[in-house]
Amino acid sequence: MRLATFNLLHGRSLSDGTVHADRVADAVADLDADVLGLQEVDRAQPRSGLLDLTAIAADALGAQVHRFAAAVVGTPGEKWQPWRSDDDNQHPLYGIALVSRYPVSRWQITALPGAPMRSPIYDPDNGLRLLKDEPRVLLAAVLETPRGPMTVATTHLSFVPGWNLRQLRHAVRALRALPAPRVLLGDLNMPSRPVRAVTGWRTLARAATFPSPMPRAQLDHILADPRGIEHLGRVVQVATSRPAFSDHLPLVVQLDR
Repeated sequence: MRLATFNLLHGRSLSDGTVHADRVADAVADLDADVLGLQEVDRAQPRSGLLDLTAIAADALGAQVHRFAAAVVGTPGEKWQPWRSDDDNQHPLYGIALVSRYPVSRWQITALPGAPMRSPIYDPDNGLRLLKDEPRVLLAAVLETPRGPMTVATTHLSFVPGWNLRQLRHAVRALRALPAPRVLLGDLNMPSRPVRAVTGWRTLARAATFPSPMPRAQLDHILADPRGIEHLGRVVQVATSRPAFSDHLPLVVQLDR
């Protein structure tokens, strides 16, 4: 089984600022993941050519099922509001997604509220800015695999220190209501040490993933709950790749019994 996580930066190239469906499809196909967690995913956004990036990723992997979970309606960094219901789905959306080659017997979406205060963040184009934090979501699926049921989830946590730890605790509590073994894929916006300290979960992959031109930090993680971890098999490969877009590298783990 191959598990992967990838913060897409909505498919935008750092070199030319454009988004091309073929670039996204080629990068995802190269991962050859059985289950892929995606973050910073656009749907019907003008900035990314109105593409459905989740569907592009699923087609590239030949995946049976996929699901997009919106966090906001509108465009991050511009005008947006929290996603509230399916009535918002006619608007430009931004969020996370799960893509799976295995059937899914159950989906679960858990809201992870954004930090209530504005926080400073460095924008390469505009310098230091005070930004309102976006709401976050946890998207979980119970997969029917050849090894039996397992839970895989993805999330993209806040950039606000401390608040992301609070969101992570909330996410772990939500996942414990779903079947073991349990795996969390995502951009957690923090390094491995606080992640392990807060969750007690095991890190399946260690590799620098950010920033993509010269990675120095691991913000993207593949974690396993120790309860039931023996059913996952052993890690036989950890890999990253260098797509032609995004400020994060994708992270891949190969598991084998």
